[in-house]
Amino acid sequence: MLHSHSAHIGFGVDRKDGGMYYMMCHICFAIREIESGVSFLLKIWQVWGILFPLFNGELMYLSQQQIQDYRSNGYLILPDMVGADVRKQLIAQANNLVHDLREDWFASVFSTKNQEETTNEYFLSSGDKIRVFMEEGNAVEESSFHRVNKLGHALHDLDPVFSAFSHDDRFGRIAEDIGIKEPGLLQSMYIFKQPRIGGEVNMHQDATFLYTEPVSVVGFWFAMQDATLENGCMWALPRGHRLGLKSRFVREGMTTRFEVLDETPVPEEGYVPLEVPAGTLILLHGLLPHYSKANRSEKARQAYALHVIDQATHYPSDNWLQRGKDMKLTSFAKGFTKK
Repeated sequence: MLHSHSAHIGFGVDRKDGGMYYMMCHICFAIREIESGVSFLLKIWQVWGILFPLFNGELMYLSQQQIQDYRSNGYLILPDMVGADVRKQLIAQANNLVHDLREDWFASVFSTKNQEETTNEYFLSSGDKIRVFMEEGNAVEESSFHRVNKLGHALHDLDPVFSAFSHDDRFGRIAEDIGIKEPGLLQSMYIFKQPRIGGEVNMHQDATFLYTEPVSVVGFWFAMQDATLENGCMWALPRGHRLGLKSRFVREGMTTRFEVLDETPVPEEGYVPLEVPAGTLILLHGLLPHYSKANRSEKARQAYALHVIDQATHYPSDNWLQRGKDMKLTSFAKGFTKK
């Protein structure tokens, strides 16, 4: 006769302990299923993290590594952003504009060495116009097209070719990726950096000239031609944007002056050359110290520069660049103006 207290239900497990045994088995099985499910979900998440930027372009254009590199160094090099056909079109249009403005060829000289001395009404009223600026000196005949330094400063608004290029949605996605909440296209320049006479550009921070509170300006610098050591490529100070803003270029009526904000000198060493092939986009943080040397080579180094600010910031009325009240800043792609 079997007694209940000694009954077994298999493998030596007492009946009274059987319920607990099977409950533990079910719990272990459930835990294994959960672990398997979590592992599967993690794999999906990892794959989605790779594919998401590809399928959801409206939210992300740059990779997380590129964003980190920009924030760390103060600049980012993006090759192959402007195709050969588009570059040819922009170069041809820049030449057309220079010829259309030939009556203004000697209205103003552009120099970063004597910025205050070479600033005049023609320059100060160029924020909402397309103006032509010449190189200093008489290195070539005054009638020569090859003395042109640059075109500025509203090509992105007033010229249909440059406007179509400047409002590319890709650039808007890049701006958002690096933290510009309400991108506003403020200023544009076409820089010729002529063979043999292309002037140097002294070390500067873009926020000195295009100041917002807080600082928000970012330079979108497009190489129309190869930029090399020989033809005067840019030089930048990695991580120099962490030094803070050193000065402002302030407008007082029809005169200008530099207002010193921090007398601590910017290091003279540590700069690196940004040699890039034609078609490259270089993003420049507004506080990044950078410069370019004179072009003494036989090759030009043409570039198009577009400066973007965050319209959520304050743009002071004593900045040198001012636009008419009827010319609102546009954003990318859709061309929306700030309401």
